[in-house]
Amino acid sequence: MAESNTNSQMTSSRLEAFSDGVIAVIITIMVLELHVPREDGWAGLWSVAPRLSVYLLSFLMVGIYWINHHELIRRTESIDYLVLWSNLIFLFVLSLVPFFVDYLDEKDFSSFSTLLYDLTMLVAGLSFFLLRWAVMRRQWYAGSLSRRDTSELWKHGISLAIYLVAIAMTFYRPWLSLAIVALVTVVWVVPGAAVKKSAKEPRPENAPIE
Repeated sequence: MAESNTNSQMTSSRLEAFSDGVIAVIITIMVLELHVPREDGWAGLWSVAPRLSVYLLSFLMVGIYWINHHELIRRTESIDYLVLWSNLIFLFVLSLVPFFVDYLDEKDFSSFSTLLYDLTMLVAGLSFFLLRWAVMRRQWYAGSLSRRDTSELWKHGISLAIYLVAIAMTFYRPWLSLAIVALVTVVWVVPGAAVKKSAKEPRPENAPIE
């Protein structure tokens, strides 16, 4: 049993380190896909403004996922194969973001390319929900699942609803669709609405991030 617990804890730290590395590579790839415009001055900068805008949106989304992923994994000391596979699925979907950012730019932000981008964000949201459910399952087994953990589920529901609205808007106004997707960053900009609130109540076994 002692050996099993050691392996679980070691796997947890490896999971977080591996995830940090993958997310860092994803952001790096997006940066490398930015190119200097041929034309100088404001006109040249304006010509790449759409690409910079979708890069900013994607950077914020990936960065916010990283923050929430870090805060989520810290809540459990026990990692099983369901958590590992859920994490891999989440990282796989997130790794597609640079491709669809480039696809969106190459196709001049067409309705179809915007649809693919929005679908990627939707699936990323679903995969992160799957990861959260897997972690909450481990917390429940360990007896450490709290109201703080379950209170954050509303964010997933709102995010998925926003993505569905954005998808419905792609064939009407692609740019409006991307603006709707940006609303999700507002929902997730804080890792947990209950984190600061629960900080007043000491929980030595599951202390929040300061």
